[in-house]
Amino acid sequence: MIQAGIIGGAGYTAGELIRVLLNHPEVNLNFVYSTSQHGKPVHSIHQDLIGDTDLEFSQNLNKKVDVVFLCLGHGNSKKFLSENEFSAGTKIIDLSTDFRIRSSDHEFVYGLPELNKVEIQSANFIANPGCFATAISLAILPLAKAGQITDEVHVNAVTGATGAGTSLSGTTHFTWRDNNFSAYKSFEHQHLQEIRQSLKQLQQTPNTAINFIPNRGNFSRGIHATAYTKFEGSLEEAKQVYAEFYKAAAFTFITEEELHLKQVVNSNKCLLRLQKFGDKLLVTSVIDNLLKGASGQAVQNMNLMFGFKENTGLTLKANYF
Repeated sequence: MIQAGIIGGAGYTAGELIRVLLNHPEVNLNFVYSTSQHGKPVHSIHQDLIGDTDLEFSQNLNKKVDVVFLCLGHGNSKKFLSENEFSAGTKIIDLSTDFRIRSSDHEFVYGLPELNKVEIQSANFIANPGCFATAISLAILPLAKAGQITDEVHVNAVTGATGAGTSLSGTTHFTWRDNNFSAYKSFEHQHLQEIRQSLKQLQQTPNTAINFIPNRGNFSRGIHATAYTKFEGSLEEAKQVYAEFYKAAAFTFITEEELHLKQVVNSNKCLLRLQKFGDKLLVTSVIDNLLKGASGQAVQNMNLMFGFKENTGLTLKANYF
């Protein structure tokens, strides 16, 4: 079994990661590091874990673990790694935005398995994708691979309240969020940069606009995204493009059924539906923002890095009712 550690253990993402790793047959969760919750039982914060673990939050690091997951606020991973050094054999998976954009300043591989599986398998450092970036990229990457993004892409997506993290703000408080709906960061969401980066890996020529409207929904978890663009071929031709691109994918599936969030919440799946309206192809994409959009995908990356079967520890899902 490999030894794993988590840095920053109190948030929603860390809670999901702890749950998945505790049930992973190839992993021993060695420590959960938290400066804010030091000394408290992990289950005092993540209360669904009562009876599952006796671990306490720690301020001590085992610097020789096999893998470390960074569940820190954006901008804090770089700072943490500059102040703390792990063994040469420790692999690092960062769930923040800090290393997602390729740069000569770091060696992190962008951890979208459907795009970079081979690189991930030999990587020591992984930058886990953003939740919106995952849902949207998986919706349109097959078109880029086929050289079929020739016009603007229009995206509308809504995320649940857990996408904003555990810290309270004016737009996460229950009395504001309940029975409410709003758009934010229209056309300038931070995940656009990594989406464009992924598209350019597959289709270099057009710098087509991605017109993205993110929305806040009054539910807890999940992302429902719709993306449409011009597509000259038939619906059957589009389905063939997507089937070919995802033929070896462990968690991304094409369906003919109308999609809703309960199909993917509490799973590591991305479900896609294709429809054709005139000269436009509409792609609907649904994921759980805390699993396929964060912790589940991080474990999927870990599985690839250590040579485990890709879906190990990630297949259990309750009935959606």
